[in-house]
Amino acid sequence: MTDLETYLFDVRGYIVIEDVLSEAEVADLDAGVDAHWEEVEMQDNRRHQGGFLTWGQPLVDLLDHEAVMPRLKFILGDGFRLDHYYAIYADKGADPLRLHGSNMPYDPPEYYHYRNGRMYNGLTVISWQLSETGLGLGGLCCVPGSHKANWPLPPEIREAHTDADVVTVPAAKPGSLVIFTEAMTHGSAPWIADHQRRSLLLKYSPAQQSWSKNHIQPPEGVALTDRQKLLFEPPYFSGRESLFDE
Repeated sequence: MTDLETYLFDVRGYIVIEDVLSEAEVADLDAGVDAHWEEVEMQDNRRHQGGFLTWGQPLVDLLDHEAVMPRLKFILGDGFRLDHYYAIYADKGADPLRLHGSNMPYDPPEYYHYRNGRMYNGLTVISWQLSETGLGLGGLCCVPGSHKANWPLPPEIREAHTDADVVTVPAAKPGSLVIFTEAMTHGSAPWIADHQRRSLLLKYSPAQQSWSKNHIQPPEGVALTDRQKLLFEPPYFSGRESLFDE
């Protein structure tokens, strides 16, 4: 994490990293999705779909991408694990997803703390963007800084959704990634763009923690590196192997 990224993540609860993937890499990922599109059942112009890690090596290689690993080490500490994952697809006219998250009421798997010169996070999201999102298009929306909130989200903001002036729709181009803490209040803005939304969400937890009692299993039919296999280890702390040792 650069000093700027650290500051923005601490203050806002999210950062956008631009130009991580080339146009050719985005095209490869899109091709993997297109090849399995018959498995995607859109409902009300939107679908949350798991399982895409079995759709080809370019998708698998997002797990420990070089742009992700050092930033997650800073945010979560060594030994973090993949908790769960899914894609979000949306066609024009898709309704918003309600605002949720934040530290109030306190949710133990989703937290943000600062102690003794470092940040501590619970469930943290890496959202890979295969299509452009932002104000006037749709996609992730959030209340910046709400990961530090001490009061519940007022109903007038929750109900107003993206019409509330405290709600932001971060701009992100294809090939960029958005990193955010689940402790931040967030949701999805209505999808009004002509192009389809394609966001691939990989959600990571610190070493000892799981959001669900059902621990994720490695995908079948694809090759995993030794480090990628470590990301599928169940939650525990003592004796966990480093993700960064040679």
